[in-house]
Amino acid sequence: MSWWVLTHVDVEGPALIGTIMAERGIEYTVAAVGSGDSLPTADAVAGLIVMGGPMDAWGDVAHPHMRTERELISECLRRDIPVLGVCLGAQLLAASQGCAVYRGPVAEFGSGEVTATEAGATLFGTEPVAVVHWHTDTFDLPVGAVLLASSNLYRNQAFRFGSGLGLQFHVELTPAQQPMLDAHMPAGTAPSAQVLGRVAVDGRRILETFFDEMS
Repeated sequence: MSWWVLTHVDVEGPALIGTIMAERGIEYTVAAVGSGDSLPTADAVAGLIVMGGPMDAWGDVAHPHMRTERELISECLRRDIPVLGVCLGAQLLAASQGCAVYRGPVAEFGSGEVTATEAGATLFGTEPVAVVHWHTDTFDLPVGAVLLASSNLYRNQAFRFGSGLGLQFHVELTPAQQPMLDAHMPAGTAPSAQVLGRVAVDGRRILETFFDEMS
């Protein structure tokens, strides 16, 4: 078994997540599900990373793989297999438990911060965390989930549910991704390389803590 990384669009790869896994000798396979790659079964999954994308987490008609992804996430959680959901991945994590995913009150794009709840301080620390926001949707939390972080605009920014960790925001981005963000984010919202350097510092700490907890 290996870890699996599910991507929905070519530009949103694992970035720093993949770097940290490689540093730790964690083998992983990328399934470009948005381009038609098949999903693994839970029997083949040691850990699951679900990346972002512009799709609707419940948009099964336009993207039939959404249903299969929700089912895979749910089965991984049932088996206590680690799941990390980023942006759309966090929405799919919530949707895998039957939760609503819906358009938020305002788009949240660009550099920003999230602040940990008391329950999230172990993972995020007590100071605001530098992140990249790139979403218009939000979601309800599963029953029994623990809220870990919020922003000024969106309450549900990070949560734990069993073996799953959902991050509505991006901490896997580094200065190497700045040209991609400049090309694909709405005009004027892409963070600078300097900002992405701060995101990467906070992101490395958070992601390494996640992998420490899952080892």
